[in-house]
Amino acid sequence: MNDLSGKRVLLIVSGGIAAYKALELIRLLRGGGCGVTCVLTDAGKHFVTPLSLQALSESKVYADLFPLTDESEMGHIQLSRSADLVVVAPASADILAKMAAGLADDLASTLLLATDKPVLVAPAMNVRMWQHAATVANMARLSARGIHVVGPDEGAMACNEFGPGRLAEPPAILAAIEALLAPHHDLGLVPARPLAGRHALVTSGPTHEPIDPVRYIANRSSGRQGHAIAASLAGLGARVTLVSGPVSMPDPAGVTVQRVESARQMLEACQAALPADVAVFAAAVADWHVAHAATGKIKKVPGAAPPTLEMVPNPDILATIAAPGPARPRLVIGFAAETENLIANADAKRKRKNADWIIANDVTPETGIMGGEENLVHLITAEGVEDWPRLAKHEVARRLASRIAAALA
Repeated sequence: MNDLSGKRVLLIVSGGIAAYKALELIRLLRGGGCGVTCVLTDAGKHFVTPLSLQALSESKVYADLFPLTDESEMGHIQLSRSADLVVVAPASADILAKMAAGLADDLASTLLLATDKPVLVAPAMNVRMWQHAATVANMARLSARGIHVVGPDEGAMACNEFGPGRLAEPPAILAAIEALLAPHHDLGLVPARPLAGRHALVTSGPTHEPIDPVRYIANRSSGRQGHAIAASLAGLGARVTLVSGPVSMPDPAGVTVQRVESARQMLEACQAALPADVAVFAAAVADWHVAHAATGKIKKVPGAAPPTLEMVPNPDILATIAAPGPARPRLVIGFAAETENLIANADAKRKRKNADWIIANDVTPETGIMGGEENLVHLITAEGVEDWPRLAKHEVARRLASRIAAALA
């Protein structure tokens, strides 16, 4: 888990409907102990206000290139170099073009030209603008200069078009920031997408084990945690295959989704997705299935005893994928949902199933974790146990993704 305490980010908010997501990014950064100073472009003022940025960052917001009190001390130079990282989110086509051309006609572009610190951009624009030859050339030029990039995602846009160009989600941007600010990284060399070129396999949701065509055995898993993990890994550049049981969650942007029903189908999909560099098994897989599911609906007969269901074990997906062999991912991570003896049972599971890490969580009903919005987890490895605070599931996901990126570096 990366600690952002004592770090400072200079956040440049340019124009675009996605500017509202900068507010959530500031909240996440401040929640992690990171100081944030905001620069708002003239176009950005049409979408968010200086007051909202100031309230969340708890710091003065800058917009003008030549304010007399600041420029008497070369304020734009100080701003450009006082942060540990400069982040442009959203990064419009306009500001990316200015960066590529080396223009300095407003405060934001001047800061970007004057800074000697790493720069991370999160592009956001219409799909046609993103795919235009000018933008493609500008991004290639910026990449060659060492500018780091997170996103954009693919999906529906405010202009009613669909495709790449959506701003990466704030947790994914935060994960990229954490990776760049990790103390063990050389900030001049680490890409903002540290998992680029890696393949990640993630399972999510429950499994449904059929009793007959209309009934099944299931559990209370919502898929929130697994889907959030898939999104965070994709935000760090990984090619992600998400094998999901039946959920109502939308598919994460930029992720290949394989939908399954039963545990046996999930195992087949996981094996078909290999090879992978990392596999995260967050699905709540049923331990058993009905030996002989009925082909027709089982009818309730008045006065008759309820039917007896013969149960047989489901395949152990985690143990199967984690078994030694050439197809085993380099890093295999399981989840242990327990109601008693949490750490002991989870660590025993890690050893028994040959997993590298186990994420243990208490799913007794009073915690509200199973199917809820938050999680309280313990990261268990061969080196020991890390106790994480209770966090939103997307926060757990981005911390785990950052740890995975560091482990695979």
